[in-house]
Parts: sequence; structure tokens; C-alpha cells
Amino acid sequence: MFDITQVQNPLNPIQILKSGAEEEKAETARLSSFVGAIAIGDLIKSTLGPKGMDKILLCEGNFGKVDITNDGATILKSIGVDNPAAKTQDDEVGDGTTSVAVFASELLKKAENLVQLKIHPQTIISGWRLALSAARTALENFAMDLKDNPEELKSQLLNIAKTTLSSKILAQNKEFFANLAVDAILRLKGSGNLDAIQIIKKSGGTLSDSFLDEGFLLDKRPGVNQPKRIENARILIANTPMDTDKIKVFGSKVRVDSIAKVAELELAEKEKMKDKVNSILQHDINVFINRQLIYNYPEQLFADANVMAIEHADFDGIERLALVTGGEIVSTFGNPELVSEDRLLKFSGVPLGEACTIVLRGATQQILDEAERSLHDALCVLQQTVLNPKIIYGGGSSELLMSNAICKLAAETSGKQSFAMEAFANALRELPTIIADNGGYDSAELISQLRAKHSKGEHSFGIDMETGQIGDMKELKITESFVVKHSVLTSGAEAAEMLLRVDDILKSAPRKRDPDMRHH
Repeated sequence: MFDITQVQNPLNPIQILKSGAEEEKAETARLSSFVGAIAIGDLIKSTLGPKGMDKILLCEGNFGKVDITNDGATILKSIGVDNPAAKTQDDEVGDGTTSVAVFASELLKKAENLVQLKIHPQTIISGWRLALSAARTALENFAMDLKDNPEELKSQLLNIAKTTLSSKILAQNKEFFANLAVDAILRLKGSGNLDAIQIIKKSGGTLSDSFLDEGFLLDKRPGVNQPKRIENARILIANTPMDTDKIKVFGSKVRVDSIAKVAELELAEKEKMKDKVNSILQHDINVFINRQLIYNYPEQLFADANVMAIEHADFDGIERLALVTGGEIVSTFGNPELVSEDRLLKFSGVPLGEACTIVLRGATQQILDEAERSLHDALCVLQQTVLNPKIIYGGGSSELLMSNAICKLAAETSGKQSFAMEAFANALRELPTIIADNGGYDSAELISQLRAKHSKGEHSFGIDMETGQIGDMKELKITESFVVKHSVLTSGAEAAEMLLRVDDILKSAPRKRDPDMRHH
């Protein structure tokens, strides 16, 4: 006689998740995270640096729209990523987005090797944090503060702009666009409000036909028979329908006793529009800008009153116009005393506080779009540098400096943490290595020469990407913003650490669709 006890079969564990849900545990989950992040790093690392290549982004859903870009943020936003790890790396830091993703990817490559050596992720993270602290200290000590030297700051802003633009489509005209970007940023007078800088893209011509105009440009024309130039302008910016209560006679079915009744309806309709125009004119204005249509009859009334009226102004345009004139966008006109206004000598072409407009010219829409992305990156970097006027030398010199500081600390650290610290230093050195590889240069030779120079204390040496040799970045005037480099360092380390902490991936069960709804 046997006593039979029912035992749960270990090969069929208890199912606690909903049917259709999935779970990846421990090493499988970690490997899945690593694979996604490393794949993204490998995808965009060829765009890094002055000799980086471009990507063609083809969006089938958006009428086959094509983008040609090497902007890291644009690529990361555009690719259809199905891996959650890859999505975490889209960290916009003005410029350096590609560097963040590539650095995090390289850190995870090193971490993968350490995990295979049975080093626990928490030990690796502990070592990384020590390395990050050492790297930050080295970077801060290396940075030059130009807070009390405005002339030198302006000169270095130009160098930073050239360095930023050297890896963009504007590299051919980097001298021209660097001056243009610095001029625009210095007009902000330290406020750092990039909304006061407007960028208008106009197809036709070449990139070198682009220009900076003082004041604000609105890409619109005044109505027929209205003044084309107004001095001492009093502007009312509005978002209002001019056909309020309008009975659309010709688009409606109207039952009337005679044609005369139709004429009466039209007359009533015109009276409503006239009342609206009069309520607007009561505000003692001579420029009226509306986001919506104005129509022919009100346009004629404004012309009779010698008022410039601009219709269908784009929303971004009037938002920025309201900002630079210190006004408000209004939609009702009952209380004239409540409407803000400002005086300016001329609508465009004259300094108005912080406002300026950059008009970009280019042969195709793709060139214009990429030029705008490049200029935006440069403006962001310059803005951050004005707010925190610290600079460092470029060409990979700061990465070598930080990796040397980490290696020195690792040699003095006992325990497995030192392996993680050395891995962090190696990941930092990968950035200039990839930049050199993208130029077709012998990266192993260049990095070894740089390590020798830095070990002698010559910390301003980096890679001259024009010649493929190492050189003194101080003499070559290749400088970068401390804020951006610091952001790349911390953002990349944080992204990698977050993914290294993953030990479980839970995917919810897909929502069941009603089969009867398929054809609706």
C-alpha cells in the first residue's frame, strides 16, 4: 500500500501572471536590456564627431517623409524601438545626445563582461559611482571659468560654436554660422530665453544666403491697400474669429420670400463684422495681427482706418511676438484698458530687447530641416555656456583626462570595485576612439599617443580631426562647453546604471480586440 501525496511539478510552476503576459527573469532580463541599449549605441556611433556619417530616416506613415540627419536626438526619436532599454537613452542635453547614448552603450558592454565574471551588479554600480566622482572632480579642475572675462568669453563662445557645428551639416560654413549663433545668443543679454530667437526656413538659395535680422519677422503680408510700414506701432495680437455670428448665406439653405430678404441677411452679416472691427479699433491700435482669417470686408474696413491687418499668422509666430513685445494674445475686446501693448519703431529690422530672427536658406527642405537642428544644438550649447561660463578643451582631451584620474584611483582601490572603475575609464576612452575611427584614422595609435602625453601632464592634447594627428587643443582653439560635457558624463552613467539594476522584465497581456470591431 502506497501513500500518494500530490506535489507541485517544478517543471510547471504556479502561473501568477495573467494569460498572455510575459516575464523575463534575472540574467535573461539583464541580457535583454543590454542587447537593446548596445544595439542603439552601435546604430548611432557612426554619426559621432566631425567625420560622422548621416542616416536616412524614411517614415512610411507620414507620406513617405524623408529625413537625412546625424543628430542623435532626431534619430532616437524617429526609429521604431521595441526595446524599453533603448528608449531610456533619448536624453536631450542640447548637444551631445549621441555621446550620451554611445557612452551608456559602452558602459553596458563593459558591464556585460564583468557580470559574466560573476561580479554582482551592485558591486559594479558602486565602482562606477566612485569613478564618476573622480571624473567629475578632474573635469571641474580642468575647466576654465570665464565669468569675470567677458571679452575672452565671447572669443571662446565662437570657438565652442565652431566645435559644435564641425560635426553638423553647417560645417562647411561653420565660421559664418558660428558668428551668427553667437550674435543671436549675446542679444539675449544673459536671460537664456531661446524663445526670443526665431528661426524661419525659406527654400531656395544656399546655406550661405542665411542671415540674422534684428527684431522680429513675421512671415506674412499686410492686407490690400493697407500701410506697409508703421512707425510708433501700437500692436494688438489676437486669436479671434472675425465671422462671429456670421450666417454663412451661400453655404446654407435659406427660405425667403424674396431676393431682397437675402440682401437683408447679408447686410446684417456685414453689420456684425463691422461692429467687431469697431470694437477692435477702439483700442487705439494701428497694427492688428490675428491667428485666424480676417476676410475681405473687415480687411477693407481696417484699410479705411489706416490700420495694418495681418491674418492667419501661425501660432508659434504670434506666441513669440507676444513674448518679445511684452503683450498678451487676446480673444475678447470689451475692455480696452486690459489689453497689453508695446511700442516699437519698426516691426522688423530694429533691435527690440532680446528679439532677433534667423532666416535660413537652403536648396531643399531636408537641408533646411537639418540646418535648423544643427543651429538649435549650437544655440543650446552657447546658451548653457553663457549661463555657466566654464569651458574645457575638446578633441577627446577631457575624456583622456577623466579616464586617467579614474585609473589612478582604481590602482589605489582594493576589492572588485576597481574592476568596475577601470571599465568606466575604458568606456570614456571609447568616445575619442570612435570619433577617430569615424574619420578613418588609426585610433589605437592616436589614443596610445594621447595617453602618453596625458601621463606627462599635458592635458590639453587631443585628436586634431583635420589632420588625423594629435595636437594641442589650446593652440588649435578647439573648446567645448563644460556644462554639456558634464551632462554627457552624468546622463550616460545614470542611464547605464538604471539598466544595470534591471533583473526582471514584465510584459502585460495584450488587450483582446473585439472581433466584431475589425471592420468598423
